Amino acid sequence: MLNNRKINCLLSSVFIYAVAGLSTQAFAVSINEVMQEGESRADAGATAQTQVDSVADQTEKIVNDYRAVTKVVDGLRVYNALLQTQLNNQEAEMQALSDSIANVALIERQIFPLMIRMVDALEEFIKLDTPFLMKERTGRVARLREMMERSDVTAAEKLRLVIEGYQIENDYGRTIEAYKGSTEINGNQLEVDFLRIGRVALLYQTVGGANTGAWDSTSGAFTELPPETYQAQVLDGLKIARKQVAPDLLIVPVAAPTRALK
Repeated sequence: MLNNRKINCLLSSVFIYAVAGLSTQAFAVSINEVMQEGESRADAGATAQTQVDSVADQTEKIVNDYRAVTKVVDGLRVYNALLQTQLNNQEAEMQALSDSIANVALIERQIFPLMIRMVDALEEFIKLDTPFLMKERTGRVARLREMMERSDVTAAEKLRLVIEGYQIENDYGRTIEAYKGSTEINGNQLEVDFLRIGRVALLYQTVGGANTGAWDSTSGAFTELPPETYQAQVLDGLKIARKQVAPDLLIVPVAAPTRALK
C-alpha cells in the first residue's frame, strides 16, 4: 500500500496535469513518472530515517560506553590514591626501620650498662630484704650475671630476663607461700616449715609445732614466738598457703613501720 506521502504526491500531480489540459496518454505517462518520483522520494526518506535511527542508536551506545568508562576511571583514581597512601606509609616505615638499624649499636652501648646496674640493684635488694627463698633468689641473680657475659644471647633477650627477675620479686609482695627449709634453733639446725605472707611476715614452725618463730627485721634474726599465741595461727597459715583450707583471718607478728629521720 502507498503511504500518505505518495498519495498526496500523486493527487497533486494529477491535479496539475488535469488543469493543464494534457492528453490522456500524456497524462498517464506523467502520472507514472510522478508516482515513480514519489516512490523514489519516499524510499529516500525511509532510507534517511533508517540512517538517522542508526546514528541515534550509535550515539546512545557511545554515551553509555563513555559513562561506563568514566565510572571505571573514577574507581581507578580512588584505587591509585589508596595505593599511593599505602606506598607513602611503607616508605615512612622503611625510613624508621633504617633509622632504628643505624641506632642499634648506640642503643646496645647504652642498654648494657643499664642492665648491669639493674642486676646490681636486684642483688642488693635481695640482701636487704626478708630472707625467704634465698637460695632460689640469689641463684636467679647469679644466672643473670652469667647471661650478661654470653654472646649467643641477644640484648633484647637479656633485657627481658632482667625485667622478668624484677617481676618475680614484685610478685612475692602480694602472695602467701609455704615451703620447707632449715634454720638454727637453740644452737641446732632444724628442718622447719616456713610461712611467707607477702613481705610483711616470715614465720617458721617445726614439725609438730613444738617451736614457732618469726623473722625480726630489727635484729636481723629469727626469734621464737609464744606457742600459746601463735602456734595455731601459723599452722592455719601453712594450711591456707598449701590450699588445704579456705582463706581466713590470721594473727601474726608484724614489725611496725619506721620513718627515716630527716
